[in-house]
Amino acid sequence: MMNYLRRNALFVSMIVGMVVYEVFAHVDCLDAFGTMAEPWLNDWLPVGLFGLLYVTFCKIKISEMKPRKWHFAIQAVRTLLALSMVGLILLFEDNPSAKLVLEGMFICFICPTASAVVVVAEKLGGSIGSLTIFTMIANVVTMIIIPLLFPVVERGADITFLSAMLMLLRNVATVLVVPLVLALLSRRYMPRVVERLNTYRDLGFYIWCVNLAIVTGITMKNIAHSTVSGWVLWLLLITPLTVCFIQFALGKAIGHHWGDSISAGQALGQKNTVVGIWLTLTFLNPLAAVAPGAYVLWQNLVNGWQLWYKDKYGHVKW
Repeated sequence: MMNYLRRNALFVSMIVGMVVYEVFAHVDCLDAFGTMAEPWLNDWLPVGLFGLLYVTFCKIKISEMKPRKWHFAIQAVRTLLALSMVGLILLFEDNPSAKLVLEGMFICFICPTASAVVVVAEKLGGSIGSLTIFTMIANVVTMIIIPLLFPVVERGADITFLSAMLMLLRNVATVLVVPLVLALLSRRYMPRVVERLNTYRDLGFYIWCVNLAIVTGITMKNIAHSTVSGWVLWLLLITPLTVCFIQFALGKAIGHHWGDSISAGQALGQKNTVVGIWLTLTFLNPLAAVAPGAYVLWQNLVNGWQLWYKDKYGHVKW
């Protein structure tokens, strides 16, 4: 039983998140407890992310922390994909429903790589150091392209280079740089503590599973309370699956060329959907936020399948 749970940890986390949400949504006597617990769960997410990154960074190889050619190839492909969506949005500008769906796809392409990508990539055999540097590069590129493309997608989008820079710098500093610096200092001045932490090999991964259960429940709530309905809602839920497959497949193909398909696949495929949802609600059509919400479910189904396959067969397929 324990071996089954370990092999299917991401699937189990998502199911737990869905079931808990459904129970609290349909059992009236739990309303008060749910209302009380929701802020606590929201507050836990950044704390959990900080913790899982810290314990993961304690295992980082400094020699791997340097830019690689595929880092820039991935950014070029990501930018081209976002530009292609802008072209389609302009083409269907007179069709509000089509434009809404395309905006949802656009945000799934343009939002940066998730900081927690290192946790899943490590389990798959990817490079923590390489992906850490890539994530920083991805946020810099995002800082440049968002102020350029958002006003084209939504004429009223009031976003400047400075506001995008400050938002992303805050995200990178608090979620990525601080745990990285603390981990490096710990390795230098508290080696015994780091050695002890490293004996719990999957600690960061299981913290991520807790976060994923919470994120899944929040995503289910946002989808259930969306004011979009009918076929438009279904397209906002399904099209991110296509976007997800495209990004994972292209990332792996690019990485394969430079001998790092695992890291590159995760780099392009695993997205920071929290940032994506915030950007959509703030600067684009808020209704399109359903798409990045759905993307978090699809990307973790892909991650779960990859982890299951590697655990069972000893290597990553696809």
